[in-house]
Amino acid sequence: MSDTASQKALVLIDIQNDYFPGGKWALDGMDQAAENAAAVLEASRAAGDLVIHVRHEFPSDDAPFFAPGSDGARIHPLVTPKGEEAVVLKHQVNAFRETNLDALLKENHISDLVICGAMSHMCVDAGTRAAADLGYKVTLIEDACATRDLEFNGEIVPAAQVHQAFMSALGFAYATTPKAKDYLGGL
Repeated sequence: MSDTASQKALVLIDIQNDYFPGGKWALDGMDQAAENAAAVLEASRAAGDLVIHVRHEFPSDDAPFFAPGSDGARIHPLVTPKGEEAVVLKHQVNAFRETNLDALLKENHISDLVICGAMSHMCVDAGTRAAADLGYKVTLIEDACATRDLEFNGEIVPAAQVHQAFMSALGFAYATTPKAKDYLGGL
């Protein structure tokens, strides 16, 4: 399958400074998730796969995080775009909504997506479901994603449980969900 590389794209969703320790919306395990995403990024670059960085900015300066033009909204140095790698700016949870992401993938004849990023329960979930609904075969690198504790009906749901619940749901019908080492070992 010599054309496999030309049909695959890595989509890095919202690996931005505000999600790291010291940022405005720090996630549990973001450092490790970003290191795993960086390893997948390195392998994707070496394979000649299309690489697309998705960056979220809220439309106003009073945003809780990812304020326009802020350091927190910048892509983290571990996964800095290089050369011709596309950066898709989004203002919605779903990376496909009101962006050129789908057009960019179609223009490059992409059939398979590999997704890493944040937050597991929000933008990663929305992007993975949308990608599958649009007909892409999706591989979601589960330990290259991160989230945070959530609160529901006065109860705190720990980040690890939030992450596991979303990975389980996405793995049921929308994506395969390997760990980075297993994905990289299979290349």
